[in-house]
Amino acid sequence: MTVTEKYINPFTDFGFKKLFGTEPNKDSLKSYRDLKNVIDTSYGDGKKDGEIEEKTKGIIKALKRGKLTIDEIAEDFVATVDFVLEIKKDNNL
Repeated sequence: MTVTEKYINPFTDFGFKKLFGTEPNKDSLKSYRDLKNVIDTSYGDGKKDGEIEEKTKGIIKALKRGKLTIDEIAEDFVATVDFVLEIKKDNNL
């Protein structure tokens, strides 16, 4: 077993040769893992943005209905009162 083989993880490094055209070495494996981490992070950030967008749409809907107070809306959507007030101000509700 060589030193570079020690760092190869069969659960995360599959398809390496197909992607880079060579056997993995210490530098190329680092590049591969860096790229994978960037993709994973961007996916997580996009998911968070989508959750915030959905929460914002729900708050706008509740504000338009006008049946709940700001405190109740904040509690229902697990948001701060300031966040709800900011949405209300931004959307002229």
